[in-house]
Amino acid sequence: MAAARTKNPNPVPSVWTRQKREPDQPSLSRAAIVREAVAMLDSEGIEALSMRKLGARLGAGATSLYRHVATKDELMELAVDEVAAEVHVPAIEGADWRTAATGAAASFRAAALRHPWLSSVLGQAGLAYLGPNLMAFSERLAALFTAAGFPEPNRAAEPLLSYVIGISTTEAAWLTTVARSGETEAEFLARLMPAAQRAAAPYEHLAVEYAVETADPTALREEKFRYGLETVLDGLALRLPR
Repeated sequence: MAAARTKNPNPVPSVWTRQKREPDQPSLSRAAIVREAVAMLDSEGIEALSMRKLGARLGAGATSLYRHVATKDELMELAVDEVAAEVHVPAIEGADWRTAATGAAASFRAAALRHPWLSSVLGQAGLAYLGPNLMAFSERLAALFTAAGFPEPNRAAEPLLSYVIGISTTEAAWLTTVARSGETEAEFLARLMPAAQRAAAPYEHLAVEYAVETADPTALREEKFRYGLETVLDGLALRLPR
C-alpha cells in the first residue's frame, strides 16, 4: 500500500501565502526588517541587498531574519508592498475621472522615482500584488474607473499602469545613471549632448530630436510624462459608454 503523501502547508512560494512564524528576537520585527531593506535598496540598489548584509545593518544574524522572511524573494515582495503604501489614488470630484487618474499616475511615478528599484522588480517580485498595500491600491484604482463609468474597470486600469510603470522604469534608470556620475542632471546632460548629437547625425528624425537642448531637464521629463499620460487617457475615454 502506497504511503500517504504529506500535504505541503505552503504550496505557493510567496510571503503572502504562508503563516507567520513567532519571532525569536523581540526587538527584531518584520516591519523593522522591511523598513531597513527599503532603505538599503534606495541607497545601494538591488544588487547590494542580501540577507547577510541586511542582518549586519540590523545587528542580527541572517538566521534571525529567516524566522520572519524565508527568502530574499519574500523580502522583495514585502519591500514592494511597503513602498506601495506611498501611492495615493484621489477620489473623483464630480465627473472628472481624468483628474483623479492623472493624480494616481503622478503619485505612482513619484514613488517609483523615490525608490528607483521599484518599477524594475514589479514583474519579478513573486506574488507582490497579493500584498495588502498593493491590493488596496488596485481596489482604489478599480473604484475610480468604476465611478467613471467604465464597464470593465480593471481592464481600463491596466493600460494606465503599464504606461506609468514603463516610463518610470526608463526614467529611474536614467536618474540612477546621472546620480552615479556625481553631477547634476543638467550638468550630465550638457556633457552628454554633443556625443548624442554626433551619434544621431546620420538619422533624420533622431537628429531633430537631439538638436533640441533644454536648460531644465526636470521640466522636459515632466512634459514627456504628461504627454504620454494624456495620450493614454484620450484612448481610455473612447471606451466610455456614450
